[in-house]
Amino acid sequence: MTHSPENTASSETKAPAAAVVPDRAALEGLEAKWSAQWKADDTYAFDRTRPRSEVYSIDTPPPTVSGSLHVGHVFSYTHTDLVARFQRMQGKSVFYPMGWDDNGLPTERRVQNYYGVRCDPSLPYDPEFTPPEKPDPKRQIPISRPNFVELCERLVEEDEKVFEDLWRTLGLSVDWKQHYTTIGPKAQKVSQRAFLRNLARGEAYLQEAPTLWDVTFQTAVAQAELEAREYAGAYHRVAFHAGDQPVYIETTRPELIPSVVALVAHPDDERYQPLFGTTVTSPVFGVEIPVLAHSLAEPDKGAGIAMSCTFGDLTDVTWWRELQLPVRTLIGRDGRLSRETPEWLSGERAAAAYEELKGKTAFGAREAMVALLRESGDLDGEPTPTQRMANFYEKGDKPLEIVATRQWYITNGGRDPRLRAEMLERGAEVEWVPSHMKHRYDNWVRGLNGDWLVSRQRFFGIPFPVWYALDGEGEPDYQHPLLPPEDELPIDPSTQAPSGYSEDQRGKAGGFIGDPDVMDTWATSSLTPHIAGGWEEDPDLFERVFPMDLCTNAHDIIRTWLFSRIVRAHFENHTAPWSHAVISGFIVDPDRKKMSKSKGNVVVPTEVLDKYGADAVRWRAAMARPGLDSPFDETQMKVGRRLAMKVLNVSKFVLGSVQATRVDPTLVTEPVDRALLGKLARTVDEATRAFASYDYTTALEQAEKFFWDFCDDYVELVKERAYGDEGSAATESARAALATALHVQLRLFAPFLPYATEEVWSWWQQGSVHLQAWPTTHELGEAASADPEVLDAVAAVLAGVRGAKSTAKVGMRTPVEHATITGSAAALDAIRTAESDLRAVGSITGELELVPAADSEIVVDAVLGEPPPKR
Repeated sequence: MTHSPENTASSETKAPAAAVVPDRAALEGLEAKWSAQWKADDTYAFDRTRPRSEVYSIDTPPPTVSGSLHVGHVFSYTHTDLVARFQRMQGKSVFYPMGWDDNGLPTERRVQNYYGVRCDPSLPYDPEFTPPEKPDPKRQIPISRPNFVELCERLVEEDEKVFEDLWRTLGLSVDWKQHYTTIGPKAQKVSQRAFLRNLARGEAYLQEAPTLWDVTFQTAVAQAELEAREYAGAYHRVAFHAGDQPVYIETTRPELIPSVVALVAHPDDERYQPLFGTTVTSPVFGVEIPVLAHSLAEPDKGAGIAMSCTFGDLTDVTWWRELQLPVRTLIGRDGRLSRETPEWLSGERAAAAYEELKGKTAFGAREAMVALLRESGDLDGEPTPTQRMANFYEKGDKPLEIVATRQWYITNGGRDPRLRAEMLERGAEVEWVPSHMKHRYDNWVRGLNGDWLVSRQRFFGIPFPVWYALDGEGEPDYQHPLLPPEDELPIDPSTQAPSGYSEDQRGKAGGFIGDPDVMDTWATSSLTPHIAGGWEEDPDLFERVFPMDLCTNAHDIIRTWLFSRIVRAHFENHTAPWSHAVISGFIVDPDRKKMSKSKGNVVVPTEVLDKYGADAVRWRAAMARPGLDSPFDETQMKVGRRLAMKVLNVSKFVLGSVQATRVDPTLVTEPVDRALLGKLARTVDEATRAFASYDYTTALEQAEKFFWDFCDDYVELVKERAYGDEGSAATESARAALATALHVQLRLFAPFLPYATEEVWSWWQQGSVHLQAWPTTHELGEAASADPEVLDAVAAVLAGVRGAKSTAKVGMRTPVEHATITGSAAALDAIRTAESDLRAVGSITGELELVPAADSEIVVDAVLGEPPPKR
């Protein structure tokens, strides 16, 4: 392992340093002091001269800057930082960039409300435009797309500063020179280049097909963005007609009856087998409809036979595709039924009925359709209320519709079994922490039912670098898109003309049009390793950091961000984009509900940071193990703050009161002191092993357990000896043990408590503790092999003496006139080696009787004298 000059192992004897200890140690102000110092010193700068074998690179999730952070985000990003700090202390040059996800719907909504504007792409750019002084979100001013994008860029720049300040306060050891955005020129160039290469290899394609559509946001939605929610509805029992016989179906969406293309039942359903291959007529409209068989029909649901519409749900899409049904789409992008009467309803009866539905919303058309069914006698009984499951866009509040639109797709294995198998193989290349999270990835890949829809009908996003030539009639030639060369990227087809055309030919017959859509935010974020790593722009950097070592994210975006990055790296680099995926759980409220603004259970991170300090928050974050949800209780922060404060206070005692500043394990000669270092060696081994396996929680638990034993038992035990005569071997042994143990513990705690440890380090050492080597047992010398049970036995006696005084309700300075200690021979031998320390700290003035026993448990029987007079 190679270290940078400052990051050298601490196995050599350290000469005593004069400690400069403050009169009063405090946590307040440490964040401002040290975050400013780290920034000034460039403490966490990535050293790009190191070979790939000495680099540890991290693919960090770029937070959405137009949103708001809650304490769950803080915990998740802290987990990444714990690993980064550990790897840096292991001697790695850590590539730890920070990105901002600043494009897409959240930013657009925030800009609309903040400035009181809305985007109208038909308007020309106004270079003199300034937003209104008193914006009215309910009366938004229409502006051009370039003007709208400028406002988006202005607002996200302000948001990014707020986020960066928060991350710096939290103590994230990010190299801020490596920061990027998902909308900036670098991201635009990478995203457009990758898309053009996907297109050239046949991995990207344009297709008009049924598309999940959010009528509020007026944009297509991908499978990964779906959220199933309960939605109030009603079952309607409706009669179709086979001659004189009714055929009943039950539907929650009677407004789709005019777009029915078939009735479908299960092939084994004997009730409907005689109807297969025949036709029925639809109620009210009298349109002839085939009756077909398909295995997805559910005999035990409703009437067992269902109407297939184009399109009511995803099952309709499957039936349309596999049964080769016609398309009869009525609901448009605005969520309203077509204002034109479709040709299949052109009959007098059907056209007259459709007049009642034209231009209505789905809800309004439903009410009108039910009235028509009542009038025709085709509604059997009254609608029965029910709660149905419907698909929503994860950011939307209305059920999605399915409309036929022209969209860009990237293949992902949803329609190609061979590619699906390759995606599963890529997932197997990654080491998952915890391992069971791989099952979520596998289940998602196996459950894909279509390719990845990557286009969005929005404005603030990375545009597709595509134009289409217009023929003599002004119709676009979608089969032969016009594409720019890579060296011209990035481009915006809405403001730039393709090669061979001029701007005045835009939108005219014989001219061109630009592709109006932008890339989905995941289509950009799927390339974060490439954006951060300088793909194609900085080959030297990319070679040093890719494939990356680590990705971290919560389990809810395995299906989106994690999977999409594997897809892009598979196509472009023929590898998984990283070797390890550490998946965090949710931070939930005390009722174990996920924190969200809509539920009103969000804890704002600035509040807990201000109240308890960053080290306390980080301590609590580290107690949340990878992959497990963790209930949030603010009182837990007090425990972390107490730990950070104790680090300051015990350090002040060791370095200031005792002046134990010499780190030299060769001076540690007393058995109880050697036992301390032996116990510390085991702690170092266990913490290192856990951290190397990404189990930062166990690493913290091991360090913290030793620390409290050190404070409560060892420091109390040896402090009288440590105050002893200068030059005494026993005194020097105690001081060297105290200094050595503190030196090691500060480094064990450094990833978790960066502020308290840096503060103490500065009292007696040069440089930053965060650039020191992670502790090893080797630096503890021969004492590393000492038996820690010596210390455990002595600590048990000390606890027994204290317990006797507590029971008697007397002070700890009360003398012990006689003490009988019963235990194993080995334990008694250990106690003899520390008798003088025990007598001093326990005020044992009389006989100390050691009684051997077969039982290994140590029992203390103390006869107390008179308490000393109060001072």
